[in-house]
Amino acid sequence: MKTIDNLNFENKRALIRVDFNVPLNDAFEVTDDTRIRAAVPTIKKILEKGGSVILMSHLGRPKEGPTNKYSLKHIVNTVSSLVGTPVQFADDCIGDDAYSKSSTLKAGQVLLLENLRFYKEEEKGDRAFAEKISRHGDIYVNDAFGTAHRAHASTAVIAQFFEPDSKCFGYVMANEITSIDKVINGAETPFTAIVGGAKVSDKILIIEQLMNKANNILIGGGMAFTFVKAMGGSIGKSLCEEDKLELAKGLLEKAKAKGVKLYLPTDAVIADNFANDANIKYSSINTIPDGWMGLDIGDETIKTYSEVIKNSKTILWNGPMGVFEMSSFEDGTKQVALSIAETSKNNAFSLIGGGDSVAAINKYSLANQVSYVSTGGGALLEYIEQGSLPGVSAIEA
Repeated sequence: MKTIDNLNFENKRALIRVDFNVPLNDAFEVTDDTRIRAAVPTIKKILEKGGSVILMSHLGRPKEGPTNKYSLKHIVNTVSSLVGTPVQFADDCIGDDAYSKSSTLKAGQVLLLENLRFYKEEEKGDRAFAEKISRHGDIYVNDAFGTAHRAHASTAVIAQFFEPDSKCFGYVMANEITSIDKVINGAETPFTAIVGGAKVSDKILIIEQLMNKANNILIGGGMAFTFVKAMGGSIGKSLCEEDKLELAKGLLEKAKAKGVKLYLPTDAVIADNFANDANIKYSSINTIPDGWMGLDIGDETIKTYSEVIKNSKTILWNGPMGVFEMSSFEDGTKQVALSIAETSKNNAFSLIGGGDSVAAINKYSLANQVSYVSTGGGALLEYIEQGSLPGVSAIEA
């Protein structure tokens, strides 16, 4: 794998695709700088090696060109503070001002370009636009795993304008690829995958792929009820994809044929309303009364899942066990998170990926107690499903 450790940056301009798509409040202040912090080691290393840095990113989803709300000028101070050096800003990503600033950048200096998505050509993967951006750098560095599954101009198309020895991965990308590869291609067994979320349809491909790798698959979240109903259970008014019942049945049969243990919840925390202050009781998963809905896994399931997790050597977690945003229905997700953290202390490798799982790990302050927390939910799933990503293949080509 080609990383920034393999290249000479002395007096070279490094054009880095970062993922600075961070949340801003009404005063345009950064409210979560996690993604910026993630890129800092890559930026600092290149500066230490005698190079200069040009940063490019998107922010939000601007529909009609330049919009103040989505301008990257709002994050300049945060980036400067975290990198530890003043960051210049270009009010365009391909205009005269941008070219003038990037061409005169000296070693040790950093320039941030304006939002790439102010141009529709970025998301279209326009070749001419990619070539224009490429003029900013002598070396191209992709460090934006969160967007690596998109064949956008700055993430995949741009790489063709750099020689093989002038393009590489930053540390964020390298760590993501190494961690996913460890789970998918080098997993120590028993390998347990925990898959949650609302819909089976969102997770079909990943479940099918995991059946080729995992020993155990634990199912949680709203998607579990589609499986339960497919097996003839009564689920009240729990979430269910009626048109996916046969598919769920098929997945259960595939798991059995492959010798994979696919676990479904056996009990649930049920409520008469989708609200934190709803009436609550416990029920067997397949005898939920009419008018009631399952919003979390129950104590019996927590115990079973925790045992499976604690006997694992490799763990992949994608998706919560229930509506963990509400305190009344968070225990399943919390206990699974704690079990993963505890098992990680005993030399198991744990990879957490997918927005809600990451949010849960952070909610319970466990990020430092698991092996790796992925920065890209959609990218992680697609990497597992497809075996590669456009942003990865472009560097390796």
